[in-house]
Order: sequence, then structure tokens, then C-alpha cells
Amino acid sequence: MMICTSIIRFTLPHSHSHSPLLIKTFPKTFKCRCSSSSKNSEENNDLKDALSGMMGDQVEELLNREENKVLFDNLQKASQRVEIAKTQLAFIEKQELALKQYKDYTQQLQGNAFQIAESQREISEAKAMLEEAERSLLLNVGGAEEGGAFMGMKSEEVDRDEERLESVKAASISALVGTLSGLPICFTQATNTTQLLLSVAINFVCCALFGVTFRYTVRRNLDDAQLKTGVAAAFGVVKGLAILSAGPLLELNFESLLAYAWDGTIYVSENLIIFVFAAVSLDYCLKTRLLSPFPIDKTR
Repeated sequence: MMICTSIIRFTLPHSHSHSPLLIKTFPKTFKCRCSSSSKNSEENNDLKDALSGMMGDQVEELLNREENKVLFDNLQKASQRVEIAKTQLAFIEKQELALKQYKDYTQQLQGNAFQIAESQREISEAKAMLEEAERSLLLNVGGAEEGGAFMGMKSEEVDRDEERLESVKAASISALVGTLSGLPICFTQATNTTQLLLSVAINFVCCALFGVTFRYTVRRNLDDAQLKTGVAAAFGVVKGLAILSAGPLLELNFESLLAYAWDGTIYVSENLIIFVFAAVSLDYCLKTRLLSPFPIDKTR
């Protein structure tokens, strides 16, 4: 069996005058002899406990001293102040970050405000230029109107006279053609000269009104066949029904109704033929420039 002997020496360094936390050297030196043998580990555990107890006593003795308590309290207070300073520093950093973001946002708003001001300035300049152009235009137009006011009034009167003349021409053409086309019908229906003259006069007046209405209705739509035939059909239906209403009264039976419808068809067809001939003659005169459409085109 081998025996191992070891000496453990615990020594604290000598205190220095400038280090208040350091204390005097331990007054004693501890020597411990350890024997390694077949004994169990209880001896080693006892040794460790003894050493821990001695170290704990020495540390507790050091901490219980007044000067060391003051230093320890100051150390704790200093640690607390450091923690407080760290917290305040973090808060200040947050405030600085928020301030930086606020400055960036303020600069962005200032940039937008500058752009808005530039846009408003450009709009104001454009408005001023527009007002200046309007004033110049009014001055030019005013001068021209002052110079040609009398000529304009005279030209308007001439235009009205020309329109009246063209309307008279349209009425004359329509009345002449319509009356001639309606003569065979008048001869078949008239029983004496007075009735014949009355029928001719009625056709003449109706066709004259048709000519004026046709010119103002068709205007320059000379290729619109539906419009032209619609005007002729309207006059034919109205005149035919007017003649029918002047005849005998309708009785409430089938034969009277059938006869009334037959007479109405005949009257409408006869007058429709008259106004179709008048419309064809007016259309021909308008297309050949013998008659000017409404309004008169002076460029031609």
C-alpha cells in the first residue's frame, strides 16, 4: 500500500496601503496531509468540508468588517447607478431615433409643400396668361365688331329676305306641281264648276304650305328618303282624314264601318299621290340648285 503526502498552504498576499479591499495576511498557515489508501472517500469529503468551512469563515469575517461593508454597499449602489444609467441611455437612444424619424418626416413634408407651392405658382402663371389672351381676344373681336357692326346687321337683314324668297319659291313650285297632279282627281269628283274651283283652291293652298314645310324640315338632308316621304305621308293622311270627316257620319254597323274605311283609304291615297308629286319636284329643284335648302349656304 502506497502513502501519498501533500501539503496545502493557503496564504493571502500582504495588504497594500492603496487597496482598501485587500486585507491582512491570514495569521495561520494550514497544512493538511492526505493519505491515499484503501480507505473510502469519506476522508476526502471531510477534508473538503473542513476547507470550505474555514474559507467561509474567513470570507464572512472579511464581509462583516465595517470598512468592507461600506465598500460593498458603495459597490452595490454603483452597480445600481450603472443599471439606471443603462436604462436612461436606452431611453435616450429611443428618443434620438424618434427625433430622427420626426426630422425625416418633416423634411419629406417640406419637400411636398415645396412641390405644391411650385404647382400653385405654375397654375397662377397659366391663369394669368389665359386672362391676358382673353383680354387680347376681346380687344381684337371688339375692334372687328365695331368696324363691322353695321355690315353685320345689314347682312342679317339680307339673309332673312333671301330665306323668305326661297320659301316663296318652294311654296310656288309645290303648289303648281301639286295642283296639276290633283286636277284629274278633282275632275272625277266635282259635279259642277264651283266645286271644281273649290277643290283646286284647297289643293293649291295645301301644296303651298307643304312646300314651305318641306324645305324647313328636310334642310340639307337631301339623301334622307325616309324624312322626305314621311313629310309627304303626314300631309296626305291629315288631308285625307279631314275630307273623310266632312262626309256622312259613321253608323254602328259592319257595312258602314267597311264603307267608311274604304272611303278613308281612297281619300288618303289620292292626297298622298298629290303630295308625293310635290315632294319629288321640290327634291329635284333642291338637288339641281334651282332652290336653296334652309339655311342658305353662301360659300357655294
